[in-house]
Amino acid sequence: MKKSGILNRHLSGALAQLGHTDLVVVCDIGLPIPQGPTVVDLAFRAGVPSFAEVLTGLVEELEVEGAVAAAEVRQANPECEALLESHFPGLELVPHEELKKLTRQARLVVRTGEARPYANVALRCGVPF
Repeated sequence: MKKSGILNRHLSGALAQLGHTDLVVVCDIGLPIPQGPTVVDLAFRAGVPSFAEVLTGLVEELEVEGAVAAAEVRQANPECEALLESHFPGLELVPHEELKKLTRQARLVVRTGEARPYANVALRCGVPF
């Protein structure tokens, strides 16, 4: 059995299949998830696992070349905005409706147990060189 890194076999396998420029959306329990992308639902109960825990784990596993979040996060969830800015200094903010459109283009959606507004981000995969 794998003893470090991401242990969830569905998430680990989905991450291994990602390529350059593929989108990964990390979202809360409220973001509508469209048909199409692979979905790994990690939600156990409200708040578990948290958006911060999942995002931090994914950032350790992925090369990220860009990140997009909803502009509404600034007013509605400043804690989440600070977390996103700490991971992604060039964070792009767009209206929430635009983020939902990006979700339709995602290759992978990872649903957390977060239940706070706008705890969502789209990550564009990079390459490690």
